[in-house]
Amino acid sequence: MRQRYNFPTLHSFCPHSLQPRPAILSPALYLPPMAKAASDTPLMQQHRAIKQKYPDAILLFRVGDFYETFGEDAIVTARVLGITLTKRNNGAASGASELAGFPHHALDTYLHKLVKAGYRVAVCDQLEDPKQAKGIVKRGVTEMVTPGVAMNDKLLEHNSNNFLAGVHFNEEQSGIAFLDISTGEFFVAEGNQEYIDRLLQSLRPAEVIFQRSYQKQFKENYGSRFYTYTLESWIFDEAFATESLLKHFHTHSLKGFGIENMPVGIIAAGAVLHYLKDTEHPNLQHITTIQRLEREDYLWMDRFTIRNLELLSNSGEQTNSLLKVLDNTVSPMGARLMKRWLLLPLRDATRINERLNLVEHFIKDTELRKQIQHLVKESGDVERLVSKVPVKRINPREILHLAKGLYAAHQVKQITAQSDNAYLVHLSGLLNACLPIADRITNTITENPPVAVNKGSIIKAGIHAELDDLRKIASGGKEYLVEIQQREADKTGISSLKISFNNVFGYYLEVTNSHKSKVPADWIRKQTLANAERYITPELKEYEEKITGAEDKISAIESALYDELLQELQQFIAPIQVNGNILAILDCIICFAENALHYNYKKPVLHDGYDLHLKASRHPVIERNLPAGEQYISNDITLDPENQQVIILTGPNMSGKSAILRQTALNTLMAHMGSFVAADAAHIPVTDKIFTRVGASDNLSGGESTFMVEMNETASIINNISGRSLILLDEIGRGTSTYDGISIAWSIVEHLHNSKEAPKTLFATHYHELNELENKLPRIKNFHVTNKEVANKIIFLRKLAPGGSTHSFGIHVAKMAGMPPSLIARATDIMQQLEEKHVDEKSDDNNGSPRVEKLHDNIQKLNTAQMQMSIFDAHSETFDEIRKRLDNIDINRLTPVEALMKLSEIKGLLK
Repeated sequence: MRQRYNFPTLHSFCPHSLQPRPAILSPALYLPPMAKAASDTPLMQQHRAIKQKYPDAILLFRVGDFYETFGEDAIVTARVLGITLTKRNNGAASGASELAGFPHHALDTYLHKLVKAGYRVAVCDQLEDPKQAKGIVKRGVTEMVTPGVAMNDKLLEHNSNNFLAGVHFNEEQSGIAFLDISTGEFFVAEGNQEYIDRLLQSLRPAEVIFQRSYQKQFKENYGSRFYTYTLESWIFDEAFATESLLKHFHTHSLKGFGIENMPVGIIAAGAVLHYLKDTEHPNLQHITTIQRLEREDYLWMDRFTIRNLELLSNSGEQTNSLLKVLDNTVSPMGARLMKRWLLLPLRDATRINERLNLVEHFIKDTELRKQIQHLVKESGDVERLVSKVPVKRINPREILHLAKGLYAAHQVKQITAQSDNAYLVHLSGLLNACLPIADRITNTITENPPVAVNKGSIIKAGIHAELDDLRKIASGGKEYLVEIQQREADKTGISSLKISFNNVFGYYLEVTNSHKSKVPADWIRKQTLANAERYITPELKEYEEKITGAEDKISAIESALYDELLQELQQFIAPIQVNGNILAILDCIICFAENALHYNYKKPVLHDGYDLHLKASRHPVIERNLPAGEQYISNDITLDPENQQVIILTGPNMSGKSAILRQTALNTLMAHMGSFVAADAAHIPVTDKIFTRVGASDNLSGGESTFMVEMNETASIINNISGRSLILLDEIGRGTSTYDGISIAWSIVEHLHNSKEAPKTLFATHYHELNELENKLPRIKNFHVTNKEVANKIIFLRKLAPGGSTHSFGIHVAKMAGMPPSLIARATDIMQQLEEKHVDEKSDDNNGSPRVEKLHDNIQKLNTAQMQMSIFDAHSETFDEIRKRLDNIDINRLTPVEALMKLSEIKGLLK
């Protein structure tokens, strides 16, 4: 029976009706409070008063053993959670109001569904014991949960940070701050719109807050892919933000964090702190530091590059990605750090080489690697466990596991302190096992404690004398109850007699109906059931009082001792967080070592020059997903700004051009992470930016076609290149007509070649006309991906070779894809007709084509400036004349001699 307190109306509840429904994507920004009714109960008046303070959140209102929602909140809750929506008669003229609820113990189950659906949820709890309350039970919101402010394990992904981001707009540059309340990590940065966009795309915050008056600007700059919440303008004040940060960190200035000269970043960080306190999160002692993110410290990748290189799996898709391939860490904190290293690769050669050398050290020292890996795995998620301490959300089992993590850190420190690797010694020196608190935990908490404190038996014997005495009384009293049961059964002859307990009238004797005639007259009947009756006796009540009194005191003492332990633990939060970070670093470095051993990765040589040399390089993702027994075809890749700055890459469809482009970027990226690379040898220059334009995609919701998206992304590349950039372009210009596409592609290649920055570029294309650029510009070289035709079938050899290709084999690929034979035959026929009609090219005799020859002749007559604007103007009239003559020819009546004469005429037009 569903029981409620201070709430007269009941409604049925069926747990089998709790079927989840699809998430609601659009958040409820405003849920209006219910209109006041004259006959409202005190409970509903209390609900209304609290709801008015949180009008834009779903209010989960604790009533007895249930969390209830009313009115519009109930409608939304029932729809999102798939629970029963009922109505209660409030006695007013307005009639019934909606009602939906669930048991309080199911809060963790249902809270995350509401938040994941995009709703802010205010959890309103009872602030006093209903048994001791006089009148209405006091209630208040104990926590506001939003997508970016969550500490519940079910709301968090163990291998990803759950960042709350704050953005402050400024005319010159913007500021941004990222805070993960579940780990205490706090970052701040300043930069232009592109840099802020890059950070948002990389760190993928669960929620973004900004000034209310900038909603239009935020959407224009960063789109609508983020969950956002807006705040009043007075919060975004530098003096207010600075004061908030100083007060939180208990410092006199922000110089110690290196952010004192970042005013707009400070404003963003201050807004984040304010938002946390505004959402009922006052206990933030685990946020112990704030770090700056400098653009110059990391290799730049825009959101197009992150998407095109498939660094991360798209949300909701089980796609292969570089992260999925590289991340073989053994701890959640290592997995989170690996993701951050992937999205923010280093540019400092010294720091990169520290990681590379330590990877090499672990490869050589197998025993040390295995020892540390085991200890890191045993330590668990130290970062998130310690972050639960200030808010007292850490349970006894978790606090015991935290102590285990501290002992693991101590062992790591012992076995690494004397290493001959300087970086490992440095990391070891930062570890602080905090042995006093670790010993305190293990000496206080029982070996197998329950999950909840109120379950009892969490404090070891010998810690508190009164607790030990009370436990003896409680256990002895229960033993005496067994004696009472046996004695009364023997005296009355009721063999089925049993003693049980409930919350209504405590301990009782239960007698089945077949034996109720044997019940003594001095027993007091308390309840009649269908098949039995329940009784109490004076002796039973006396012992009940002793037992329950002892149990209540035991619970109170254990809770007090546990709170004392948490209070002591708070003094060690900062060093424990450092331990978590060091263990995460070691986890990632060891993961790189394991990957190198298992997948034959080699140590790259990172240098300050500009030459890129990859010997027998492979695509790290594709090679891990090949069918059993099949090996990836490796390729040598050289990009040299002096001799081979731009590679024009041609070859058949499906031959592997895109893979070669991507593997060049991915190996460069892996090297900057500190990982070994998928190649036999690698000389990689320090790279500041990786740009890609790979594949085609529409932005139809934004009113942009495939070609417009392509041009936007390419323009972003052209406008941000440097001498240390790596550029990968795939099929540029294919979104428009052939002539337009060739013109644009040709001009882009020329621009990149002639720019003073001379960025290293790989350009894959089906426009075979671009192969002629090798003869015109000194630092452009043609390469193609080889293939072999056997019995009218194409075999892709996937090997890179010098020289251009003149065939794309599109119809062969269509055949391989399973197109109907009749369709393939018709396509072949049409292609032959088009080739004959337009005289586009000869059959693989390497003698060139009339169109290309004429194009080259015209190009030679133009200077560079004219070439980009009118690449085809000079010969378009000639092509029109040829087209007219071909259209007037009746092929079926043409004799061989007449055909030769017509061909001679056409050839004459091209001279």
